[in-house]
Amino acid sequence: MKLGVFTVLFSDRNFEDMLAYVASKGIEAIELGTGGYPGDAHCKLDELLEDGEKQQAFLKQIDDAGLFISALSCHANPLHPQKDISGAADELLVKTMQLASKLKVPVVNTFSGCPGDHENALYPNWPVAAWPNDFQEVLAWQWEQKLIPYWKEKNALAESLGVKIGLELHGGFSVHTPATMLRLREACGPYIGANLDPSHMWWQGIDPVEAIKILGRENAIHHFHAKDTIIDQENTNRNGLTDMTDYSEMKDRAWYFRTVGFGHGQKTWADIVSTLRLYGYDYVVSIEHEDGLMSINEGFTKAVENLKPVMVKESVDEMWWV
Repeated sequence: MKLGVFTVLFSDRNFEDMLAYVASKGIEAIELGTGGYPGDAHCKLDELLEDGEKQQAFLKQIDDAGLFISALSCHANPLHPQKDISGAADELLVKTMQLASKLKVPVVNTFSGCPGDHENALYPNWPVAAWPNDFQEVLAWQWEQKLIPYWKEKNALAESLGVKIGLELHGGFSVHTPATMLRLREACGPYIGANLDPSHMWWQGIDPVEAIKILGRENAIHHFHAKDTIIDQENTNRNGLTDMTDYSEMKDRAWYFRTVGFGHGQKTWADIVSTLRLYGYDYVVSIEHEDGLMSINEGFTKAVENLKPVMVKESVDEMWWV
Protein backbone atom coordinates (compact mmCIF):
# COMPACT_ATOMS: atom_id res chain seq x y z
CA MET A 1 0.00 0.00 0.00
CA LYS A 2 1.13 3.56 -0.70
CA LEU A 3 0.68 6.74 1.30
CA GLY A 4 -0.69 9.65 -0.72
CA VAL A 5 -2.16 13.13 -0.36
CA PHE A 6 -4.93 15.10 -2.03
CA THR A 7 -2.91 18.11 -3.16
CA VAL A 8 -5.81 20.56 -2.93
CA LEU A 9 -4.28 21.24 0.51
CA PHE A 10 -1.39 22.98 -1.20
CA SER A 11 -3.22 25.00 -3.84
CA ASP A 12 -1.29 28.07 -2.74
CA ARG A 13 2.01 26.42 -3.79
CA ASN A 14 3.13 26.14 -7.37
CA PHE A 15 3.40 22.69 -8.91
CA GLU A 16 7.16 22.27 -8.41
CA ASP A 17 7.08 23.42 -4.79
CA MET A 18 4.12 21.17 -4.02
CA LEU A 19 5.88 18.12 -5.46
CA ALA A 20 9.07 18.81 -3.52
CA TYR A 21 7.22 19.43 -0.27
CA VAL A 22 5.04 16.30 -0.28
CA ALA A 23 7.94 14.12 -1.42
CA SER A 24 10.01 15.45 1.49
CA LYS A 25 7.35 14.13 3.88
CA GLY A 26 7.61 10.57 2.54
CA ILE A 27 4.48 10.74 0.41
CA GLU A 28 4.46 8.34 -2.55
CA ALA A 29 1.32 9.33 -4.49
CA ILE A 30 -0.61 12.48 -5.30
CA GLU A 31 -4.31 12.94 -5.99
CA LEU A 32 -4.83 15.97 -8.23
CA GLY A 33 -7.91 18.17 -8.53
CA THR A 34 -8.99 19.05 -12.07
CA GLY A 35 -11.80 21.45 -11.17
CA GLY A 36 -15.13 21.55 -9.38
CA TYR A 37 -14.96 21.86 -5.59
CA PRO A 38 -11.24 20.87 -5.41
CA GLY A 39 -10.15 23.45 -7.99
CA ASP A 40 -7.41 22.82 -10.56
CA ALA A 41 -4.31 24.48 -9.08
CA HIS A 42 -2.00 21.63 -10.11
CA CYS A 43 -3.73 20.10 -13.13
CA LYS A 44 -5.10 22.27 -15.93
CA LEU A 45 -7.39 20.07 -17.99
CA ASP A 46 -7.62 22.09 -21.16
CA GLU A 47 -3.87 22.71 -21.26
CA LEU A 48 -3.05 19.02 -20.96
CA LEU A 49 -5.87 17.17 -22.67
CA GLU A 50 -4.90 17.69 -26.31
CA ASP A 51 -1.14 18.14 -25.93
CA GLY A 52 0.81 14.89 -25.71
CA GLU A 53 4.13 16.64 -25.14
CA LYS A 54 2.74 18.57 -22.18
CA GLN A 55 1.31 15.34 -20.78
CA GLN A 56 4.70 13.62 -20.93
CA ALA A 57 6.48 16.61 -19.40
CA PHE A 58 3.85 16.72 -16.64
CA LEU A 59 4.31 13.04 -15.84
CA LYS A 60 8.09 13.35 -15.92
CA GLN A 61 8.03 16.13 -13.32
CA ILE A 62 5.98 13.90 -11.05
CA ASP A 63 8.16 10.86 -11.66
CA ASP A 64 11.34 12.86 -11.09
CA ALA A 65 9.97 13.80 -7.66
CA GLY A 66 9.55 10.08 -6.87
CA LEU A 67 5.75 10.29 -7.03
CA PHE A 68 2.87 9.00 -9.13
CA ILE A 69 -0.77 10.07 -9.60
CA SER A 70 -3.24 7.93 -7.67
CA ALA A 71 -6.36 9.68 -8.99
CA LEU A 72 -7.71 12.76 -10.72
CA SER A 73 -10.54 14.35 -8.76
CA CYS A 74 -13.36 16.56 -10.01
CA HIS A 75 -15.91 16.54 -7.16
CA ALA A 76 -19.06 18.37 -8.26
CA ASN A 77 -22.78 17.75 -8.76
CA PRO A 78 -23.36 16.44 -12.29
CA LEU A 79 -27.05 15.87 -11.47
CA HIS A 80 -27.80 19.35 -10.16
CA PRO A 81 -31.25 20.43 -11.41
CA GLN A 82 -29.88 23.73 -12.77
CA LYS A 83 -28.56 22.77 -16.19
CA ASP A 84 -25.70 25.26 -16.23
CA ILE A 85 -24.33 23.70 -13.03
CA SER A 86 -24.89 20.06 -13.98
CA GLY A 87 -23.71 20.64 -17.54
CA ALA A 88 -20.41 22.13 -16.40
CA ALA A 89 -19.92 19.30 -13.89
CA ASP A 90 -20.65 16.68 -16.56
CA GLU A 91 -18.20 18.26 -19.01
CA LEU A 92 -15.58 18.39 -16.25
CA LEU A 93 -16.09 14.71 -15.43
CA VAL A 94 -15.86 13.59 -19.06
CA LYS A 95 -12.70 15.61 -19.70
CA THR A 96 -11.15 14.36 -16.46
CA MET A 97 -11.86 10.76 -17.46
CA GLN A 98 -10.33 11.38 -20.88
CA LEU A 99 -7.20 12.91 -19.35
CA ALA A 100 -6.91 10.09 -16.82
CA SER A 101 -6.95 7.62 -19.70
CA LYS A 102 -4.21 9.51 -21.54
CA LEU A 103 -2.05 9.78 -18.40
CA LYS A 104 -2.68 6.13 -17.43
CA VAL A 105 -4.23 7.23 -14.12
CA PRO A 106 -6.56 4.41 -13.06
CA VAL A 107 -9.17 6.32 -11.01
CA VAL A 108 -11.29 9.46 -11.31
CA ASN A 109 -12.95 10.62 -8.07
CA THR A 110 -16.14 12.65 -7.82
CA PHE A 111 -19.55 12.74 -6.14
CA SER A 112 -22.64 10.87 -7.31
CA GLY A 113 -24.54 14.13 -7.50
CA CYS A 114 -27.99 14.82 -6.10
CA PRO A 115 -30.96 15.76 -8.33
CA GLY A 116 -33.95 17.88 -7.48
CA ASP A 117 -37.38 16.42 -6.82
CA HIS A 118 -38.88 16.99 -10.28
CA GLU A 119 -37.85 18.18 -13.74
CA ASN A 120 -38.38 21.87 -12.99
CA ALA A 121 -36.63 21.92 -9.61
CA LEU A 122 -34.00 24.57 -8.90
CA TYR A 123 -32.09 22.92 -6.05
CA PRO A 124 -31.01 19.41 -5.02
CA ASN A 125 -33.28 17.46 -2.69
CA TRP A 126 -31.61 14.93 -0.36
CA PRO A 127 -34.31 12.71 1.21
CA VAL A 128 -33.19 11.28 4.56
CA ALA A 129 -36.49 10.06 6.04
CA ALA A 130 -38.63 7.11 4.90
CA TRP A 131 -41.91 8.83 5.85
CA PRO A 132 -44.03 10.78 4.92
CA ASN A 133 -44.27 8.84 1.67
CA ASP A 134 -43.50 11.93 -0.41
CA PHE A 135 -39.83 11.32 0.33
CA GLN A 136 -40.02 7.76 -0.98
CA GLU A 137 -41.61 9.02 -4.19
CA VAL A 138 -38.90 11.66 -4.62
CA LEU A 139 -36.19 9.06 -3.99
CA ALA A 140 -37.63 6.60 -6.50
CA TRP A 141 -37.88 9.33 -9.16
CA GLN A 142 -34.30 10.46 -8.53
CA TRP A 143 -32.87 6.96 -8.92
CA GLU A 144 -35.01 5.78 -11.80
CA GLN A 145 -35.01 8.96 -13.86
CA LYS A 146 -31.65 10.57 -13.02
CA LEU A 147 -29.03 8.55 -11.14
CA ILE A 148 -29.19 5.20 -12.90
CA PRO A 149 -29.45 6.51 -16.49
CA TYR A 150 -26.61 9.01 -15.93
CA TRP A 151 -24.19 6.65 -14.23
CA LYS A 152 -24.94 3.75 -16.56
CA GLU A 153 -23.72 5.97 -19.38
CA LYS A 154 -20.63 7.00 -17.39
CA ASN A 155 -19.83 3.39 -16.51
CA ALA A 156 -19.78 2.58 -20.23
CA LEU A 157 -17.52 5.56 -20.90
CA ALA A 158 -15.18 4.52 -18.07
CA GLU A 159 -14.95 1.01 -19.50
CA SER A 160 -14.12 2.35 -22.97
CA LEU A 161 -11.38 4.59 -21.51
CA GLY A 162 -9.95 1.99 -19.14
CA VAL A 163 -10.48 4.06 -15.99
CA LYS A 164 -12.52 3.53 -12.83
CA ILE A 165 -14.87 6.02 -11.17
CA GLY A 166 -14.52 6.49 -7.40
CA LEU A 167 -17.63 8.06 -5.88
CA GLU A 168 -17.04 9.65 -2.49
CA LEU A 169 -19.77 8.56 -0.09
CA HIS A 170 -20.74 11.99 1.22
CA GLY A 171 -23.83 13.34 2.92
CA GLY A 172 -25.93 15.62 0.73
CA PHE A 173 -25.41 13.38 -2.31
CA SER A 174 -27.51 10.43 -3.41
CA VAL A 175 -24.72 7.87 -2.95
CA HIS A 176 -23.57 8.31 0.64
CA THR A 177 -23.58 4.84 2.26
CA PRO A 178 -22.29 1.37 1.34
CA ALA A 179 -25.87 0.34 0.48
CA THR A 180 -26.45 3.22 -1.94
CA MET A 181 -23.00 2.62 -3.45
CA LEU A 182 -23.74 -1.03 -4.13
CA ARG A 183 -27.20 -0.21 -5.44
CA LEU A 184 -25.76 2.14 -8.05
CA ARG A 185 -22.95 -0.26 -8.93
CA GLU A 186 -25.37 -3.16 -9.42
CA ALA A 187 -27.57 -1.05 -11.68
CA CYS A 188 -24.80 0.62 -13.69
CA GLY A 189 -21.68 -1.54 -13.71
CA PRO A 190 -18.39 -2.41 -11.96
CA TYR A 191 -16.36 0.55 -13.25
CA ILE A 192 -18.22 2.53 -10.58
CA GLY A 193 -16.99 2.04 -7.03
CA ALA A 194 -16.22 3.96 -3.87
CA ASN A 195 -13.64 6.58 -3.01
CA LEU A 196 -14.15 5.59 0.61
CA ASP A 197 -13.58 8.26 3.25
CA PRO A 198 -14.03 7.01 6.83
CA SER A 199 -14.73 10.52 8.11
CA HIS A 200 -18.10 10.49 6.34
CA MET A 201 -18.92 7.04 7.69
CA TRP A 202 -18.34 8.01 11.31
CA TRP A 203 -20.72 10.98 11.30
CA GLN A 204 -23.44 8.84 9.72
CA GLY A 205 -23.06 6.25 12.49
CA ILE A 206 -21.33 3.72 10.21
CA ASP A 207 -18.24 1.82 11.37
CA PRO A 208 -15.64 2.32 8.60
CA VAL A 209 -14.14 -1.13 9.20
CA GLU A 210 -17.53 -2.72 8.53
CA ALA A 211 -18.05 -0.44 5.51
CA ILE A 212 -14.74 -1.71 4.11
CA LYS A 213 -15.92 -5.30 4.57
CA ILE A 214 -19.26 -4.64 2.87
CA LEU A 215 -17.72 -2.88 -0.11
CA GLY A 216 -14.55 -4.99 -0.21
CA ARG A 217 -16.49 -8.22 -0.67
CA GLU A 218 -17.81 -6.74 -3.92
CA ASN A 219 -14.42 -5.33 -5.04
CA ALA A 220 -16.11 -1.95 -4.86
CA ILE A 221 -13.35 0.19 -3.30
CA HIS A 222 -11.49 2.06 -6.04
CA HIS A 223 -9.71 4.67 -3.90
CA PHE A 224 -9.41 5.64 -0.23
CA HIS A 225 -9.26 8.95 1.63
CA ALA A 226 -7.68 9.30 5.09
CA LYS A 227 -9.55 11.82 7.22
CA ASP A 228 -10.89 11.65 10.77
CA THR A 229 -14.05 12.82 12.52
CA ILE A 230 -14.96 13.51 16.12
CA ILE A 231 -18.49 13.19 17.50
CA ASP A 232 -19.53 15.68 20.20
CA GLN A 233 -22.18 13.74 22.07
CA GLU A 234 -23.68 16.72 23.88
CA ASN A 235 -24.22 18.57 20.61
CA THR A 236 -25.43 15.37 18.94
CA ASN A 237 -28.08 15.02 21.63
CA ARG A 238 -29.30 18.49 20.71
CA ASN A 239 -28.77 18.66 16.94
CA GLY A 240 -28.68 15.07 15.72
CA LEU A 241 -26.15 13.77 13.20
CA THR A 242 -27.76 15.62 10.27
CA ASP A 243 -26.57 18.81 11.97
CA MET A 244 -26.90 21.97 9.86
CA THR A 245 -24.73 24.13 12.14
CA ASP A 246 -22.13 25.99 10.10
CA TYR A 247 -18.76 24.21 9.91
CA SER A 248 -17.08 27.27 11.43
CA GLU A 249 -19.14 26.93 14.63
CA MET A 250 -17.16 23.93 15.84
CA LYS A 251 -18.07 24.25 19.52
CA ASP A 252 -21.75 23.89 18.62
CA ARG A 253 -21.56 21.14 15.99
CA ALA A 254 -22.54 17.50 16.56
CA TRP A 255 -19.44 16.43 14.66
CA TYR A 256 -16.47 17.93 12.89
CA PHE A 257 -13.49 16.75 10.88
CA ARG A 258 -10.07 16.10 12.42
CA THR A 259 -6.73 15.09 11.03
CA VAL A 260 -5.87 11.39 11.18
CA GLY A 261 -5.40 10.22 14.78
CA PHE A 262 -7.19 13.13 16.44
CA GLY A 263 -10.69 11.68 16.21
CA HIS A 264 -9.79 8.00 16.53
CA GLY A 265 -6.63 6.39 17.83
CA GLN A 266 -3.88 4.50 16.08
CA LYS A 267 -5.47 1.10 16.81
CA THR A 268 -8.60 2.15 14.93
CA TRP A 269 -6.53 3.34 11.99
CA ALA A 270 -4.49 0.12 12.08
CA ASP A 271 -7.76 -1.82 11.90
CA ILE A 272 -8.89 0.28 8.94
CA VAL A 273 -5.66 -0.25 7.00
CA SER A 274 -5.51 -3.95 7.86
CA THR A 275 -9.12 -4.50 6.80
CA LEU A 276 -8.47 -2.72 3.50
CA ARG A 277 -5.60 -5.13 2.90
CA LEU A 278 -7.64 -8.13 4.05
CA TYR A 279 -10.34 -7.33 1.49
CA GLY A 280 -7.95 -6.88 -1.40
CA TYR A 281 -7.28 -3.14 -1.46
CA ASP A 282 -3.56 -2.68 -2.11
CA TYR A 283 -3.50 0.82 -3.51
CA VAL A 284 -3.23 4.36 -2.11
CA VAL A 285 -4.36 5.83 1.21
CA SER A 286 -4.74 9.50 0.26
CA ILE A 287 -4.60 12.06 3.09
CA GLU A 288 -7.28 14.73 3.05
CA HIS A 289 -7.11 17.54 5.61
CA GLU A 290 -10.15 19.56 6.72
CA ASP A 291 -9.31 20.06 10.39
CA GLY A 292 -10.48 23.41 11.73
CA LEU A 293 -8.12 23.24 14.71
CA MET A 294 -4.82 22.82 12.86
CA SER A 295 -2.99 24.54 10.07
CA ILE A 296 -2.66 22.64 6.81
CA ASN A 297 1.03 21.96 7.34
CA GLU A 298 0.63 20.77 10.93
CA GLY A 299 -2.44 18.67 10.20
CA PHE A 300 -0.87 17.10 7.13
CA THR A 301 2.39 16.38 8.95
CA LYS A 302 0.59 14.76 11.89
CA ALA A 303 -1.53 12.66 9.52
CA VAL A 304 1.63 11.38 7.84
CA GLU A 305 3.23 10.64 11.23
CA ASN A 306 0.15 8.76 12.45
CA LEU A 307 -0.38 6.74 9.28
CA LYS A 308 3.18 5.66 8.54
CA PRO A 309 3.40 3.18 11.44
CA VAL A 310 0.16 1.39 10.46
CA MET A 311 0.63 1.19 6.68
CA VAL A 312 0.95 -2.35 5.34
CA LYS A 313 3.85 -2.22 2.88
CA GLU A 314 4.69 -5.87 2.26
CA SER A 315 2.10 -8.54 1.51
CA VAL A 316 2.51 -12.17 2.52
CA ASP A 317 3.32 -14.45 -0.42
CA GLU A 318 2.44 -17.60 1.50
CA MET A 319 1.48 -18.49 5.05
CA TRP A 320 4.87 -20.00 6.00
CA TRP A 321 3.67 -20.87 9.50
CA VAL A 322 0.86 -23.19 8.33
